[in-house]
Amino acid sequence: MLFQKSKAAIRDVWQVVGLRGTGSDTYTVTDLFVPTRYTFVRESPADRREDGPLYRFTSYQLYGAGFAGVALGIARATLDAFIAMSGKVPALASKALRESAVVQSRIAIAEAQWRSSRAFLMETLDAMWKIASRGEALELQQRAALRLAAVHAIHQCREVVETAYHLAGGPAIFEKERFERRMRDMHTVAQQVQSQFINFEMAGQVLLGFPSSSKLI
Repeated sequence: MLFQKSKAAIRDVWQVVGLRGTGSDTYTVTDLFVPTRYTFVRESPADRREDGPLYRFTSYQLYGAGFAGVALGIARATLDAFIAMSGKVPALASKALRESAVVQSRIAIAEAQWRSSRAFLMETLDAMWKIASRGEALELQQRAALRLAAVHAIHQCREVVETAYHLAGGPAIFEKERFERRMRDMHTVAQQVQSQFINFEMAGQVLLGFPSSSKLI
């Protein structure tokens, strides 16, 4: 449904712990008539005005992939920030963070988590994009794969951010550092519907041969 922004009353409700910069406010509209030609259902093939591959993806699929992309970006930046400061020697320690066997192992695992989850998501999106580019419908198995890849990436990225944050120690809590805001942003991403654990259940149902009636798939 399309109408002029001036017809809506926007309310500033986005007072949140993380992702503050998105400005995701809400709005209300009262007694507004919208002509039929300005109304449509995005997911309906009959209402589709543009037949390009992007528009063959549903809103929920785009949101899932989008939030996964945000999570991957936050995790990459947080991991890189820790690596950049790992040459520091903590208080009461005799060697730099990066010389610790625990730190070395944890960072290696975090790097593997980030790379593998990104690869899974990109591989899935690439396959679906090729199908959509041929004008073919995205089947249930493919849609479930995207749901799985997206929620998996977000959960893995949360672990990556938590690893880097905790390894950074005390300095991570200061606003001037590069960790506390990303920690808040990552956990805000992980609170969205696209990140909820039920997404694994929906993907698992399809993998096990059950039908799915959820619009998230």
